[in-house]
Amino acid sequence: MTFDTTQSDTLNRQVKLASRPHGKPVDDNFELTTTEVPTPSDSEMLLRTLYLSLDPYMRGRMSDTKSYADPLEVGDVMLGATVSQVVSSNVEGFSEGDIVVAYGGWQDYSVSNGEGVYKLTKDMSNPSYGLGVLGMPGFTGYMGLTDIGKPQAGETLVVGAATGPVGATVGQVGKIHGLKVVGVAGGADKCKYAVEELGFDVCLDHRADDFEAQLAAACPNGIDIYYENVGGRVFDAVLPLLNAHARIPVCGLAAHYNQTELPDGKDRLSLLMSTILRQRLTVKGFIIFEEYGDHFPQFLQTMGKWVTEGKVKTKEHMVDGLANAPLGFVDMLEGNNFGKTVVKVADPK
Repeated sequence: MTFDTTQSDTLNRQVKLASRPHGKPVDDNFELTTTEVPTPSDSEMLLRTLYLSLDPYMRGRMSDTKSYADPLEVGDVMLGATVSQVVSSNVEGFSEGDIVVAYGGWQDYSVSNGEGVYKLTKDMSNPSYGLGVLGMPGFTGYMGLTDIGKPQAGETLVVGAATGPVGATVGQVGKIHGLKVVGVAGGADKCKYAVEELGFDVCLDHRADDFEAQLAAACPNGIDIYYENVGGRVFDAVLPLLNAHARIPVCGLAAHYNQTELPDGKDRLSLLMSTILRQRLTVKGFIIFEEYGDHFPQFLQTMGKWVTEGKVKTKEHMVDGLANAPLGFVDMLEGNNFGKTVVKVADPK
């Protein structure tokens, strides 16, 4: 069947995992298919996708490597959070027309029993924010910094991917807590945005030849909190600057998601472990809804207020059309996005 560019009332376009990537995903790893719109059972509801979130964690789920969650099987619909509209509902608490955040995946229509689905307020001016600053990425940044990072006014915070949905949230919440915030991003435009629009004290381009020296100069008193979502060269530069009792929340390692084997060079595990010991570091990985799911309502209330008041700003990188989701995903993994990557699938009815 032809993969139409517009959403239909009777057909369900889907993007499936056609094969497992070896390194960077390519077009052949995705299959575009069309099937009939599913029919919900007596305890389910039918959801129509409006926006689809593209996030780095999806790359890990395309591989069959052991991780915190089961991998996708070849032939499965690509997974992902969505802002969706309820078409019909047999689930208590949800009605036709409601706008919700769900995990509908890379498709036009999905069926849900209501588990893990929450309604957005009808007056939200940008429903897509439910996939970014008011959704999983914003929640990840907020809880990782406040609960694991334990910010204290006057401390120095460093965060990579500073203009992405997690990093931008971390930096702005850090400023609210009185921290000196040093961001790291890829390119002058992103660094300028982090300082001039998001309020970071400094933002450094990790592509600069003297990045390590720039980071040391920007952190003359060392680093108290390093929010880890990138890894790679950024972490290598951060490690020798960490203060005693520094805290490192770990939510991702975007620089390594396409690697198929360990990088060349010396084994630095002993250096890492000795630094953890000598500096008494706190290093904690976390999966946001697994550890902090019950905190989400409080987060949504707090962050929603900050966004409304302009204390926290956000930027979206909008991809037009479900057929362009694979390209948008690859661009995001390569850092070619600017802000939270969201696919616009359809308008609400």
